[in-house]
Amino acid sequence: MLALKQALSLVSTQALGSSWQPSDETRLNAWYKFNTGIILTGSDVSNWQDSSSNSFDMRQVTLAEQPAYNSGDILFTPADTQSLQTASDITLSGEFTIGIKLNIADVGGIIIGDNTASGEFFKLFSTTILRIKIDNSTADVQLDSGVWGDGYMIVTRNASNVIKLFWNGAAQTTATPTLSGTTNIDTIGVRKTDLNPYDGTISEIQIFDTESTALTANVNTYLSNL
Repeated sequence: MLALKQALSLVSTQALGSSWQPSDETRLNAWYKFNTGIILTGSDVSNWQDSSSNSFDMRQVTLAEQPAYNSGDILFTPADTQSLQTASDITLSGEFTIGIKLNIADVGGIIIGDNTASGEFFKLFSTTILRIKIDNSTADVQLDSGVWGDGYMIVTRNASNVIKLFWNGAAQTTATPTLSGTTNIDTIGVRKTDLNPYDGTISEIQIFDTESTALTANVNTYLSNL
């Protein structure tokens, strides 16, 4: 049966309400673009190519651990420890902006992290808290109201190491902790080693090594139009 599977490459023609693109930014580190650069083995994702110029392609060679594909959404099933991983780390030593379009089915899982180094992840710690671990130090940011579900989040760190969370375009102000260190990312869906698998879909991830009000606004507008 495996011999019958074919690799497919998907290219998006998604029309957006704004002319801004993540690739307009010189500080774009990685871009896992909606419905773009996705290589399938049958109906499962074996490769999500980086749409930036940095070639941090996310791959999965183990068939059982390949997430499923459905109309642009990548579905991660935690029982199968599904994930995608790049060969080299994305490293963010200072400011960063990370935007993600996702639909969270259950908490306890890792959205992005590092599967080769300990203490590096962005985890849905509870129905309201996102736990960030950098260099094995922890910061929690949380929703002002409601619970995780279908939406888009932005996590930023400024030059003073202040972490901020935006959910569905709104700044969350309950907790704005500080967290220094170098963020290492090489995986979507788990942390070292294959722990806390994510449960839900991910449609897009944008990673920048800078932070500004204008960039956050552009990412919010872009993700809201997916």
